[in-house]
Amino acid sequence: MDFMTFSATTTLRHRVLRSLSGCALVLTCARSAGAQAQLEAKPEAIDAAKPFAAWSASVHNVRDSLVSVARAQVGTKYVRGGNSPEAGFDCSGLVRYVMAALKVNLPRTARQQATQGLAVVRDTTRLRPGDLLTFGKGKRGQVSHIGIYIGGGKYVHASSVAGRVIESDIGRTSSPLIKAWRGVRRVVSGSAADSTRNGDG
Repeated sequence: MDFMTFSATTTLRHRVLRSLSGCALVLTCARSAGAQAQLEAKPEAIDAAKPFAAWSASVHNVRDSLVSVARAQVGTKYVRGGNSPEAGFDCSGLVRYVMAALKVNLPRTARQQATQGLAVVRDTTRLRPGDLLTFGKGKRGQVSHIGIYIGGGKYVHASSVAGRVIESDIGRTSSPLIKAWRGVRRVVSGSAADSTRNGDG
């Protein structure tokens, strides 16, 4: 095959491919316009076209359930090593119990739990219900306490000082008895932050 024949064959191939590509583009646009018209004719089809809408709603349901289970434990006595409503709770036992109720498995201690999930910036505007809040004393900041954020700037935790499970404000004033808020761990992901002001919805 000489150079001229090869060149003519290549040019012909390019023209055919361009023509086929153009036809494919026209068909794709026509099909897309037809699909759009069907969606406009059937509003329920719009919801079906949003496959993550159901997932997003289910994440909100999980968060609501976490808050409900956590709040249901308020008033339960504090017991070191406790991990059930009948026997009482310590901080990590409460967190583990609430998360396990929704099939989220966590290790036993606050320090171990503080390594689970995704680290989130310690910023109240980024908090979501179900986030784990970690606390500790001293400059090294070792985690020695943990609670569950429930929205509205509040969290539920088993307090050894109060002697029971309580709901506390994240912005409460510090004292020698209150451990400093150290960080946030997200073990249930999805959906946007609750607000731009307080972390509440």
